[in-house]
Amino acid sequence: MSLESAPIFAERLTEEDDAAIARFLDRLWLERGLSANTQLSYRSDLALFARWLALQSVELTKAVEGDIQGYFAARSRDAQKFTPRSQARLLSALRQFYRHLVMDRQRSDDPTAKLESPKLPRRLPKTLSESEVIKIFDGPDVNTDLGLRDRAMLELMYASGLRVSELVKLELPRVNIQHGVVQVVGKGGRERLIPMGEEAMEWIKRYLQNARPTLADGAASDWLFITGRGEPMTRHNFWHLIKRHAATGGVHIPLSPHTLRHAFATHLLEHGADLRAVQSLLGHADLSTTQIYTHVTRQRLRDMHQKFHPRG
Repeated sequence: MSLESAPIFAERLTEEDDAAIARFLDRLWLERGLSANTQLSYRSDLALFARWLALQSVELTKAVEGDIQGYFAARSRDAQKFTPRSQARLLSALRQFYRHLVMDRQRSDDPTAKLESPKLPRRLPKTLSESEVIKIFDGPDVNTDLGLRDRAMLELMYASGLRVSELVKLELPRVNIQHGVVQVVGKGGRERLIPMGEEAMEWIKRYLQNARPTLADGAASDWLFITGRGEPMTRHNFWHLIKRHAATGGVHIPLSPHTLRHAFATHLLEHGADLRAVQSLLGHADLSTTQIYTHVTRQRLRDMHQKFHPRG
């Protein structure tokens, strides 16, 4: 059945399919500490597939290779909505789901075993020059409580390469000003200890002494960074503030919430840092994830050569 035909999906999941997806996600969470965002993505992908199967009277747990191929073919007709990256994510979810069923002896075969992942173009992370980072840092008005908080957040993210989720969920007891380190709980519940650097340390001290008490207004909170109402910061809050301060500082290139994290890794490598050390600081489980930044640094060198060399 084509995704272009109507109806495209069954109105809702069956109880059986819903329960099967829930058991699968519970197992992943228990065994791998899967993040909430990844769980939501997997659930969405599996639920959509199950609702598509339902119109053909096929249960999610009993789908065969042909069903999966048919679904991918139908999705590929809407290339704008279902990109190669979303197709790859779906296949990853399906592979893990059906392997889970095989391990639980709910079925004897894996219908995804012979399916190949779509080829994805290498996507280089957007990053910033060192001068652009400084311009963003100059965006907040540090004479205000919120501006001082924002400057401390930006400095810490760039100095320590934290993920946005790690930054906004950082708790006060995990920040050791005396030793200049932060203890971070990353993906899969993995902990790592990261130096924050002299500059970020000074800004965090100023924030803790001069801004946070006013923002908290007497309320008890373990979160390091809080809003003007004394509540914990969110990814959404940070996304808006970095865009605002970039615009104020005159940086008008496209930004992502992780832009400063990407700049952290790129600039470390450009200044000669060891790749495995950067992997450890970023909290990457696989070195291949970190190696993407070596491509960024090479591309920047090529761009610089073309721009400034007389025969570039």
